[in-house]
Amino acid sequence: MPHSIITLPLGLQGHRGARGLFPENTIEGFRAALALGIDAFELDVGMTADGVVVVSHDLQLNPDITRDASGHWLSVPGPALRDLTSAALAGFDVGRLRPGSVYAAQFPLQQPVDGARIPTLRDVLRIDAATRFMIELKTDPRYPVRTATPAELADAALAVIDAAEAAPRIVLESFDWRGPRYVRRARPDIRLAWLTRPETVRDAHLWWDGPHPSDFGGSTPRVVAAEGGPIWAPEHTGLTQDMVAEAHDLGLYVLPWTVNDPAAMRRLISWGADGLITDRPDLVPAS
Repeated sequence: MPHSIITLPLGLQGHRGARGLFPENTIEGFRAALALGIDAFELDVGMTADGVVVVSHDLQLNPDITRDASGHWLSVPGPALRDLTSAALAGFDVGRLRPGSVYAAQFPLQQPVDGARIPTLRDVLRIDAATRFMIELKTDPRYPVRTATPAELADAALAVIDAAEAAPRIVLESFDWRGPRYVRRARPDIRLAWLTRPETVRDAHLWWDGPHPSDFGGSTPRVVAAEGGPIWAPEHTGLTQDMVAEAHDLGLYVLPWTVNDPAAMRRLISWGADGLITDRPDLVPAS
């Protein structure tokens, strides 16, 4: 496969499966991406009203990817996953992009799979016993009522991971650093990643619940290192070679997201990125 010669420590990770090619965060999408040779995925989890951990990026149902049991597209976002039982959630179809939407234009090659549902984390972990997962705990300090607390979601996800005996092949991450910080205390055996994007760095006191880059000479890698690392997962735009080098000097792995342009992939690999998260694993350069 085109990416097979890439031997990055954290590997090539399909974003939400491989969102540019298949319906995101679905069993069907993960299986199709596995057939391409991907062996690691970055995905998102939330929790339903009855405590089931499900794989979904959005806190509320996304009208650009969601149809109801009658096949009608949702007209507005919502309801929140937190307000639906797992049985009610299973009634929605997320196997196709809404025609004419900006989202559909962003991923014109995505192959629809009508009937695809939002899966449970339990079912995703059982797809393949060797597959590795970077699991984002999807909480948002701006909207606390829309999700479980970071600790509740972390505990529920860990219970599923432990039941599947999958701990050695997962990493937990979040933009909301309360989640990884809780896991670091409760389960020091679990590897962690600390997600950042410009907005969360700008509003660090909210998203990081305390520390701020200004406390560390303006350096985000130094904040991640102070949290214990071992993985920094920054948005790839705005990332510089010096930042990658600084992170490595601090003993961190650097896992940029979401890298869909082959030129950017080559540049980041040349800088020593330790892995890539991408919607388009088929575009990873062969050399």
